[in-house]
Amino acid sequence: MEPQLNNQAPWKEFPWDFTDDCSLSVGGTTFLIVAYSAVMAVGLIGNSCLVFIILRHKEMRNVTNIFIVNLSCSDILMGVVCLPVTIIYTLMDRWILGDALCKITPFVQCMSVSVSIFSLVLITMERYQLIIHPTGWKPVLGQSYLAVAVTWIVACLISVPFLSYSVLTLPFQNLSVPFPISDHLICMERWPSVQERRAYTTSLLVFQYFLPLVLITVCYLHIYLRLRRRKDIVDRGRNGAQKRNRGSARINAMLVSIVVAFAVSWLPLNIFNTVFDWHHEAIPSCGHDIIFSFCHLAAMASTCINPVIYGFLNSNFQKQLKSTLLRCRCWGAVERYESVPLSTVSTEVTKGSILSNGSLTVNT
Repeated sequence: MEPQLNNQAPWKEFPWDFTDDCSLSVGGTTFLIVAYSAVMAVGLIGNSCLVFIILRHKEMRNVTNIFIVNLSCSDILMGVVCLPVTIIYTLMDRWILGDALCKITPFVQCMSVSVSIFSLVLITMERYQLIIHPTGWKPVLGQSYLAVAVTWIVACLISVPFLSYSVLTLPFQNLSVPFPISDHLICMERWPSVQERRAYTTSLLVFQYFLPLVLITVCYLHIYLRLRRRKDIVDRGRNGAQKRNRGSARINAMLVSIVVAFAVSWLPLNIFNTVFDWHHEAIPSCGHDIIFSFCHLAAMASTCINPVIYGFLNSNFQKQLKSTLLRCRCWGAVERYESVPLSTVSTEVTKGSILSNGSLTVNT
Protein backbone atom coordinates (compact mmCIF):
# COMPACT_ATOMS: atom_id res chain seq x y z
CA MET A 1 0.00 0.00 0.00
CA GLU A 2 1.34 3.40 -0.87
CA PRO A 3 2.55 5.33 2.16
CA GLN A 4 0.93 8.70 2.61
CA LEU A 5 1.85 11.81 4.54
CA ASN A 6 0.56 12.02 8.08
CA ASN A 7 -1.64 15.11 8.19
CA GLN A 8 -1.01 15.64 11.91
CA ALA A 9 2.66 16.41 11.33
CA PRO A 10 3.81 20.05 11.29
CA TRP A 11 3.76 21.77 7.90
CA LYS A 12 7.49 22.50 8.14
CA GLU A 13 8.16 18.76 7.88
CA PHE A 14 6.97 18.82 4.26
CA PRO A 15 9.23 21.10 2.22
CA TRP A 16 7.78 19.85 -1.07
CA ASP A 17 6.65 22.27 -3.73
CA PHE A 18 3.05 21.29 -4.47
CA THR A 19 2.83 23.73 -7.36
CA ASP A 20 5.07 21.49 -9.51
CA ASP A 21 3.53 19.28 -12.16
CA CYS A 22 4.50 15.81 -10.96
CA SER A 23 2.25 13.76 -13.20
CA LEU A 24 3.70 10.71 -14.93
CA SER A 25 4.61 10.92 -18.59
CA VAL A 26 2.66 8.92 -21.16
CA GLY A 27 5.61 6.55 -21.52
CA GLY A 28 5.90 6.07 -17.75
CA THR A 29 2.19 5.47 -17.40
CA THR A 30 2.21 2.95 -20.25
CA PHE A 31 5.18 1.12 -18.77
CA LEU A 32 3.53 0.85 -15.35
CA ILE A 33 0.27 -0.44 -16.84
CA VAL A 34 2.06 -3.05 -18.98
CA ALA A 35 4.45 -4.10 -16.19
CA TYR A 36 1.72 -4.43 -13.53
CA SER A 37 -0.51 -6.30 -15.99
CA ALA A 38 2.30 -8.73 -16.82
CA VAL A 39 3.07 -9.32 -13.14
CA MET A 40 -0.62 -9.93 -12.40
CA ALA A 41 -1.01 -12.33 -15.32
CA VAL A 42 2.12 -14.37 -14.55
CA GLY A 43 1.47 -14.35 -10.80
CA LEU A 44 -2.19 -15.34 -10.95
CA ILE A 45 -1.90 -17.92 -13.73
CA GLY A 46 1.36 -19.41 -12.49
CA ASN A 47 0.35 -19.69 -8.85
CA SER A 48 -3.11 -21.02 -9.74
CA CYS A 49 -1.54 -23.76 -11.87
CA LEU A 50 0.88 -24.58 -9.08
CA VAL A 51 -1.89 -24.90 -6.49
CA PHE A 52 -4.07 -26.92 -8.87
CA ILE A 53 -1.32 -29.39 -9.80
CA ILE A 54 -0.19 -30.04 -6.23
CA LEU A 55 -3.70 -30.42 -4.81
CA ARG A 56 -4.92 -32.53 -7.73
CA HIS A 57 -2.14 -35.11 -7.56
CA LYS A 58 -2.08 -36.93 -4.26
CA GLU A 59 1.52 -38.08 -4.62
CA MET A 60 2.67 -34.45 -4.63
CA ARG A 61 1.01 -33.60 -1.30
CA ASN A 62 3.99 -33.64 1.02
CA VAL A 63 4.86 -31.19 3.78
CA THR A 64 7.11 -29.00 1.65
CA ASN A 65 4.56 -28.76 -1.15
CA ILE A 66 1.78 -27.82 1.28
CA PHE A 67 3.89 -24.86 2.39
CA ILE A 68 4.57 -24.04 -1.27
CA VAL A 69 0.80 -24.01 -1.85
CA ASN A 70 0.38 -21.71 1.15
CA LEU A 71 2.97 -19.36 -0.33
CA SER A 72 1.16 -19.40 -3.67
CA CYS A 73 -2.21 -18.69 -2.05
CA SER A 74 -0.81 -15.59 -0.36
CA ASP A 75 0.59 -14.46 -3.72
CA ILE A 76 -2.78 -15.02 -5.42
CA LEU A 77 -4.50 -12.94 -2.75
CA MET A 78 -1.92 -10.19 -3.29
CA GLY A 79 -2.47 -10.28 -7.04
CA VAL A 80 -6.26 -10.14 -6.79
CA VAL A 81 -6.54 -7.36 -4.20
CA CYS A 82 -3.38 -5.26 -3.96
CA LEU A 83 -2.02 -5.06 -7.49
CA PRO A 84 -5.10 -3.64 -9.24
CA VAL A 85 -5.86 -1.22 -6.40
CA THR A 86 -2.32 0.12 -6.19
CA ILE A 87 -1.95 0.78 -9.92
CA ILE A 88 -5.33 2.56 -10.03
CA TYR A 89 -4.44 4.71 -7.03
CA THR A 90 -0.96 5.53 -8.33
CA LEU A 91 -2.09 6.48 -11.83
CA MET A 92 -5.15 8.49 -10.75
CA ASP A 93 -3.45 10.12 -7.74
CA ARG A 94 -6.75 9.98 -5.86
CA TRP A 95 -8.85 7.33 -4.13
CA ILE A 96 -12.07 6.33 -5.89
CA LEU A 97 -12.51 2.81 -4.47
CA GLY A 98 -14.38 3.52 -1.24
CA ASP A 99 -13.61 3.33 2.45
CA ALA A 100 -13.74 -0.49 2.67
CA LEU A 101 -10.96 -1.07 0.13
CA CYS A 102 -8.94 1.73 1.73
CA LYS A 103 -8.79 -0.38 4.88
CA ILE A 104 -8.73 -3.85 3.32
CA THR A 105 -5.93 -3.27 0.79
CA PRO A 106 -3.08 -2.46 3.21
CA PHE A 107 -4.41 -5.12 5.59
CA VAL A 108 -4.31 -7.77 2.86
CA GLN A 109 -0.87 -6.72 1.66
CA CYS A 110 0.62 -6.89 5.15
CA MET A 111 -1.12 -10.22 5.80
CA SER A 112 0.04 -11.71 2.50
CA VAL A 113 3.66 -10.67 3.03
CA SER A 114 3.56 -12.13 6.54
CA VAL A 115 2.13 -15.44 5.29
CA SER A 116 4.76 -15.56 2.54
CA ILE A 117 7.73 -15.06 4.85
CA PHE A 118 6.28 -17.43 7.48
CA SER A 119 5.83 -20.07 4.76
CA LEU A 120 9.46 -19.66 3.71
CA VAL A 121 10.52 -20.07 7.34
CA LEU A 122 8.40 -23.23 7.71
CA ILE A 123 9.87 -24.68 4.51
CA THR A 124 13.36 -23.96 5.79
CA MET A 125 12.67 -25.54 9.18
CA GLU A 126 11.20 -28.65 7.53
CA ARG A 127 14.27 -29.01 5.29
CA TYR A 128 16.56 -28.38 8.27
CA GLN A 129 14.92 -31.11 10.33
CA LEU A 130 14.95 -33.54 7.40
CA ILE A 131 18.64 -33.09 6.57
CA ILE A 132 20.29 -32.18 9.88
CA HIS A 133 18.26 -34.65 11.99
CA PRO A 134 17.22 -37.35 9.48
CA THR A 135 16.45 -39.92 12.18
CA GLY A 136 14.57 -37.50 14.44
CA TRP A 137 11.05 -36.08 14.43
CA LYS A 138 9.54 -35.39 11.02
CA PRO A 139 6.42 -33.26 10.48
CA VAL A 140 3.42 -34.99 8.93
CA LEU A 141 0.68 -33.61 6.69
CA GLY A 142 -1.74 -32.94 9.54
CA GLN A 143 0.85 -30.84 11.33
CA SER A 144 1.61 -28.91 8.14
CA TYR A 145 -2.08 -27.99 7.79
CA LEU A 146 -2.10 -26.81 11.40
CA ALA A 147 1.03 -24.72 10.78
CA VAL A 148 -0.63 -23.14 7.73
CA ALA A 149 -3.68 -22.17 9.80
CA VAL A 150 -1.45 -20.65 12.48
CA THR A 151 0.45 -18.56 9.92
CA TRP A 152 -2.78 -16.99 8.65
CA ILE A 153 -4.06 -16.28 12.16
CA VAL A 154 -0.79 -14.65 13.24
CA ALA A 155 -0.57 -12.71 9.96
CA CYS A 156 -4.11 -11.36 10.49
CA LEU A 157 -3.29 -10.23 14.03
CA ILE A 158 -0.10 -8.49 12.87
CA SER A 159 -2.03 -6.61 10.17
CA VAL A 160 -4.97 -5.42 12.31
CA PRO A 161 -3.60 -1.86 12.84
CA PHE A 162 -4.10 -1.15 9.14
CA LEU A 163 -7.84 -1.77 9.56
CA SER A 164 -7.93 0.80 12.36
CA TYR A 165 -5.68 3.54 11.03
CA SER A 166 -6.26 3.51 7.25
CA VAL A 167 -8.79 6.25 6.50
CA LEU A 168 -10.17 8.31 3.63
CA THR A 169 -9.45 12.00 4.01
CA LEU A 170 -8.78 15.23 2.17
CA PRO A 171 -5.06 15.99 1.78
CA PHE A 172 -3.79 18.39 4.47
CA GLN A 173 -7.31 19.31 5.54
CA ASN A 174 -6.10 20.47 8.96
CA LEU A 175 -3.39 22.73 7.55
CA SER A 176 -3.48 26.37 6.48
CA VAL A 177 -1.57 26.66 3.20
CA PRO A 178 -1.09 29.67 0.86
CA PHE A 179 -2.33 27.86 -2.26
CA PRO A 180 -5.39 25.76 -3.17
CA ILE A 181 -5.35 22.05 -2.33
CA SER A 182 -7.20 19.42 -4.36
CA ASP A 183 -10.52 18.26 -2.92
CA HIS A 184 -9.97 14.68 -4.10
CA LEU A 185 -9.95 12.04 -1.38
CA ILE A 186 -6.80 10.10 -0.56
CA CYS A 187 -6.30 6.91 1.44
CA MET A 188 -3.72 7.33 4.17
CA GLU A 189 -2.68 6.01 7.55
CA ARG A 190 -3.71 8.29 10.42
CA TRP A 191 -1.89 7.13 13.54
CA PRO A 192 -2.34 8.66 17.01
CA SER A 193 1.29 9.82 16.80
CA VAL A 194 4.29 9.66 14.51
CA GLN A 195 6.17 7.71 17.18
CA GLU A 196 3.56 4.94 17.22
CA ARG A 197 3.60 4.68 13.44
CA ARG A 198 7.39 4.46 13.39
CA ALA A 199 7.42 1.87 16.15
CA TYR A 200 4.93 -0.32 14.27
CA THR A 201 6.54 -0.04 10.82
CA THR A 202 10.01 -0.61 12.24
CA SER A 203 8.76 -3.69 14.10
CA LEU A 204 7.26 -4.98 10.86
CA LEU A 205 10.57 -4.46 9.07
CA VAL A 206 12.44 -6.40 11.75
CA PHE A 207 10.02 -9.28 12.38
CA GLN A 208 8.56 -9.52 8.86
CA TYR A 209 11.79 -9.24 6.89
CA PHE A 210 15.20 -9.13 8.61
CA LEU A 211 14.85 -11.70 11.40
CA PRO A 212 13.16 -14.38 9.24
CA LEU A 213 15.78 -13.94 6.52
CA VAL A 214 18.59 -14.18 9.07
CA LEU A 215 17.06 -17.39 10.45
CA ILE A 216 16.62 -18.81 6.96
CA THR A 217 20.20 -17.91 6.01
CA VAL A 218 21.65 -19.59 9.11
CA CYS A 219 19.58 -22.74 8.54
CA TYR A 220 20.50 -23.09 4.86
CA LEU A 221 24.16 -22.42 5.63
CA HIS A 222 24.06 -25.27 8.14
CA ILE A 223 22.28 -27.46 5.59
CA TYR A 224 24.89 -26.63 2.95
CA LEU A 225 27.77 -27.55 5.25
CA ARG A 226 26.07 -30.81 6.26
CA LEU A 227 25.43 -31.79 2.63
CA ARG A 228 29.00 -30.95 1.73
CA ARG A 229 30.32 -33.22 4.46
CA ARG A 230 27.88 -35.91 3.43
CA LYS A 231 29.01 -35.61 -0.19
CA ASP A 232 32.60 -36.29 0.82
CA ILE A 233 31.46 -39.51 2.46
CA VAL A 234 29.09 -40.50 -0.35
CA ASP A 235 31.81 -39.99 -2.98
CA ARG A 236 33.30 -43.23 -1.70
CA GLY A 237 30.03 -45.04 -2.40
CA ARG A 238 28.11 -45.34 -5.61
CA ASN A 239 24.77 -44.97 -7.36
CA GLY A 240 21.79 -44.75 -4.98
CA ALA A 241 23.39 -42.67 -2.26
CA GLN A 242 24.86 -40.27 -4.83
CA LYS A 243 21.50 -39.83 -6.56
CA ARG A 244 19.76 -39.07 -3.26
CA ASN A 245 22.42 -36.53 -2.39
CA ARG A 246 22.13 -34.82 -5.79
CA GLY A 247 18.33 -34.78 -5.51
CA SER A 248 18.44 -33.21 -2.07
CA ALA A 249 20.94 -30.58 -3.24
CA ARG A 250 18.71 -29.72 -6.22
CA ILE A 251 15.64 -29.30 -4.01
CA ASN A 252 17.57 -27.10 -1.61
CA ALA A 253 18.89 -24.99 -4.50
CA MET A 254 15.32 -24.43 -5.67
CA LEU A 255 14.11 -23.41 -2.22
CA VAL A 256 17.11 -21.13 -1.62
CA SER A 257 16.42 -19.47 -4.99
CA ILE A 258 12.85 -18.71 -3.91
CA VAL A 259 14.07 -17.16 -0.64
CA VAL A 260 16.80 -15.06 -2.30
CA ALA A 261 14.41 -13.81 -4.98
CA PHE A 262 11.83 -12.89 -2.33
CA ALA A 263 14.43 -10.99 -0.28
CA VAL A 264 15.77 -9.08 -3.30
CA SER A 265 12.27 -8.22 -4.56
CA TRP A 266 11.11 -6.72 -1.26
CA LEU A 267 14.36 -4.93 -0.38
CA PRO A 268 13.74 -1.72 -2.44
CA LEU A 269 10.25 -1.17 -0.99
CA ASN A 270 11.47 -1.80 2.55
CA ILE A 271 14.24 0.75 2.04
CA PHE A 272 11.76 3.26 0.58
CA ASN A 273 9.32 2.83 3.47
CA THR A 274 12.12 3.14 6.03
CA VAL A 275 13.40 6.37 4.47
CA PHE A 276 9.83 7.70 4.24
CA ASP A 277 9.15 6.94 7.91
CA TRP A 278 12.36 8.41 9.29
CA HIS A 279 13.56 11.02 6.81
CA HIS A 280 10.92 11.71 4.15
CA GLU A 281 12.64 14.98 3.18
CA ALA A 282 15.24 12.85 1.39
CA ILE A 283 12.61 11.76 -1.15
CA PRO A 284 12.15 14.38 -3.92
CA SER A 285 8.58 15.65 -4.24
CA CYS A 286 8.10 14.86 -7.91
CA GLY A 287 10.08 11.65 -7.68
CA HIS A 288 8.00 10.22 -4.82
CA ASP A 289 5.34 8.46 -6.90
CA ILE A 290 7.80 7.24 -9.52
CA ILE A 291 10.25 5.84 -6.96
CA PHE A 292 7.44 4.22 -5.00
CA SER A 293 5.91 2.71 -8.14
CA PHE A 294 9.14 1.02 -9.19
CA CYS A 295 9.87 -0.20 -5.65
CA HIS A 296 6.32 -1.53 -5.31
CA LEU A 297 6.49 -3.15 -8.75
CA ALA A 298 9.69 -4.97 -7.73
CA ALA A 299 7.97 -6.19 -4.56
CA MET A 300 4.90 -7.35 -6.47
CA ALA A 301 7.17 -9.27 -8.86
CA SER A 302 7.75 -11.60 -5.91
CA THR A 303 4.30 -13.07 -6.65
CA CYS A 304 5.80 -14.54 -9.85
CA ILE A 305 8.82 -16.07 -8.15
CA ASN A 306 7.23 -19.19 -6.73
CA PRO A 307 5.68 -20.65 -9.91
CA VAL A 308 8.58 -19.61 -12.16
CA ILE A 309 11.37 -21.08 -10.00
CA TYR A 310 9.34 -24.07 -8.85
CA GLY A 311 8.24 -24.79 -12.40
CA PHE A 312 11.68 -24.48 -13.98
CA LEU A 313 13.59 -26.41 -11.32
CA ASN A 314 11.06 -29.11 -10.37
CA SER A 315 10.93 -31.87 -12.99
CA ASN A 316 7.98 -33.57 -11.24
CA PHE A 317 5.90 -30.42 -11.51
CA GLN A 318 6.77 -30.07 -15.20
CA LYS A 319 5.68 -33.65 -15.88
CA GLN A 320 2.42 -33.24 -13.97
CA LEU A 321 1.66 -29.95 -15.75
CA LYS A 322 2.26 -31.49 -19.17
CA SER A 323 0.15 -34.48 -18.16
CA THR A 324 -2.73 -32.25 -17.04
CA LEU A 325 -2.59 -30.09 -20.18
CA LEU A 326 -2.52 -33.18 -22.40
CA ARG A 327 -5.43 -34.73 -20.51
CA CYS A 328 -7.50 -31.56 -20.87
CA ARG A 329 -6.74 -31.30 -24.58
CA CYS A 330 -7.64 -34.91 -25.23
CA TRP A 331 -10.56 -35.13 -22.80
CA GLY A 332 -13.21 -35.45 -25.51
CA ALA A 333 -11.21 -38.06 -27.40
CA VAL A 334 -10.74 -40.11 -24.25
CA GLU A 335 -14.47 -40.23 -23.67
CA ARG A 336 -15.09 -41.48 -27.20
CA TYR A 337 -12.41 -44.17 -27.20
CA GLU A 338 -12.42 -45.39 -23.61
CA SER A 339 -14.33 -48.67 -23.33
CA VAL A 340 -12.65 -50.41 -20.38
CA PRO A 341 -14.55 -50.07 -17.06
CA LEU A 342 -12.52 -48.14 -14.48
CA SER A 343 -13.00 -50.91 -11.94
CA THR A 344 -10.91 -53.24 -14.13
CA VAL A 345 -8.06 -50.77 -14.66
CA SER A 346 -4.97 -51.24 -12.54
CA THR A 347 -4.14 -48.46 -10.10
CA GLU A 348 -0.77 -48.30 -11.83
CA VAL A 349 -2.28 -46.24 -14.67
CA THR A 350 0.38 -43.83 -15.83
CA LYS A 351 -0.79 -40.24 -15.53
CA GLY A 352 -0.45 -38.37 -18.76
CA SER A 353 -0.11 -41.54 -20.84
CA ILE A 354 -3.00 -40.66 -23.15
CA LEU A 355 -1.90 -41.06 -26.74
CA SER A 356 -2.55 -38.46 -29.40
CA ASN A 357 -5.22 -40.66 -31.03
CA GLY A 358 -7.23 -40.74 -27.81
CA SER A 359 -6.43 -44.27 -26.57
CA LEU A 360 -5.43 -44.98 -23.00
CA THR A 361 -2.20 -46.73 -22.07
CA VAL A 362 -2.41 -48.86 -18.92
CA ASN A 363 0.49 -50.32 -16.99
CA THR A 364 -0.42 -53.81 -15.83
